[in-house]
Amino acid sequence: MRADAQGRGSNPIQEIFWTRTGLLLLILIVVSGGSMIVSASMPTGTGKNLVTALATGTMITAIVGFGQTLITTSASQRAMVTPLIEENRRALRELAAEYRSLNREFFPTHVFEPTNEPDAAFNQLMMQDLRNTRQYFFRGFSGRHAAARLLLARAEWELRAVVADPRERTAITGRARYLIRNEGVVADFETIQDRLHEDIQIGLLGLYLARSRCSRIDVTAIADPPLDRLEMFDESVWITLYSDAGSTTLYPRTLRFSEGSFIYNMERAEFGRLRNSRDARHMVITPETTRGEFLAQFEKVTGGRLTPERFEDLESKFHAFRHEFTLAAGLGS
Repeated sequence: MRADAQGRGSNPIQEIFWTRTGLLLLILIVVSGGSMIVSASMPTGTGKNLVTALATGTMITAIVGFGQTLITTSASQRAMVTPLIEENRRALRELAAEYRSLNREFFPTHVFEPTNEPDAAFNQLMMQDLRNTRQYFFRGFSGRHAAARLLLARAEWELRAVVADPRERTAITGRARYLIRNEGVVADFETIQDRLHEDIQIGLLGLYLARSRCSRIDVTAIADPPLDRLEMFDESVWITLYSDAGSTTLYPRTLRFSEGSFIYNMERAEFGRLRNSRDARHMVITPETTRGEFLAQFEKVTGGRLTPERFEDLESKFHAFRHEFTLAAGLGS
């Protein structure tokens, strides 16, 4: 039915028969044909000539009217229908552009559902964003994943990281509760906190080991970091929802928003606010940072002195984590 309607709308000859003009033309043709039939059966005379003249005139009128209607319909379509169609198309294009703009501003480009195993598509897309960026903003618990990603890629970045302050137990409490709820950890709370405290140390050491990948690494340790992990690039921001109380999986739901979206701008402003926190502790690492300079900053941030033996132990644990993460995420061997 839709195809038929479109066909009638696109063919002026067919349109004629669906209008009152077409009905009038049909009546004229019927009258002309009937008059000819009557004229053929009449004897020669004035009456027959009159009926023949009527039939001929009606036929000529029908033919002329048909041609005029055809021309008028075609001209009307060009003058009225075609501009209306173009106007509708323009309005639809503008409406579609507006919806795309709203989607880009308020809706994520990708949604990765919670899983208990690393999602290869998730990690590959994030690594693609990392390779295409110049600035890498990380807000998380320990920074281990950021350091591992830096060592997996071949580029140069400016990294700004916000991690939990290992001197503050409150900074570790939220993550410990998440592990108990989602990993089913049976160890006591203090043991879990000690493990998380070590994860922060491993993350800091990992960032030092990845210093050659960055022109500058700015690390900020804060006492009350948000539970949600944030990874921001030039063209996207990734938010991993550790704050989702309903999540029961090891890897919670993650949303990716494009640059220019409301979430991107809001999170960038919030990131700057956290880095400027009054009680924050700062560490700056460059490719020229020596081990002695790093150890001094490490002690300032963590409150613990890093002996050569402890340095090697943390380095070994970081490389073990990096190897495990790389295999699990499907990012290589």
